[in-house]
Amino acid sequence: MNLSAIILIGIGLSMDCFAVSTSKGICAKKFKWKYALRMAFLFGFFQAAMPLISYFAGSGFASDIRIYDHWIAFILLALIGLKMFIEGFKHPIDPDCRIVKHPFRWKTLITLAFATSIDALATGVIFIPYPEYIWLAVGIIGVISFIFSIIGFGLGIKFRKRFKFNVEIIGGLMLIGIGLKILIEHLFITDNIL
Repeated sequence: MNLSAIILIGIGLSMDCFAVSTSKGICAKKFKWKYALRMAFLFGFFQAAMPLISYFAGSGFASDIRIYDHWIAFILLALIGLKMFIEGFKHPIDPDCRIVKHPFRWKTLITLAFATSIDALATGVIFIPYPEYIWLAVGIIGVISFIFSIIGFGLGIKFRKRFKFNVEIIGGLMLIGIGLKILIEHLFITDNIL
């Protein structure tokens, strides 16, 4: 285990944060640091906390949660995405995601942060043989996820300004797609192991 390996793990874990932040940026009229920092903080915090939980809980807990983590992430993201998608068809003239009341409220963002970070829960097991790296890894994972979330949010806003479309439908499809990606990756890995 070395610094470059930890950075690569952090980048890998932050990809879902990046994609969800992009979908949230599509719903924003303009870049607001208040929303960007709130979202980035929650995404970074959850991405960092999950490996720490599994590290202290040990390999038994992590292997148990690995059986269900992809289903939990898929269901949460699919439900949120489906709601956005359906509401987009009900209110096709709304360009600013106002149909989702307070799309950047704490409750919504915490649900998304949890859903995108739950597959990181098993990552802490990697560091059980390397206890001297766990706090460094947690810090790096959190910071990278924080940065990627802000970048994704900004890109989503630029994407929205460039193209005119119903942002709720696109954002909903993105969340469902992220959930499917997590589910398929885990099922594929499980099938290969078996």
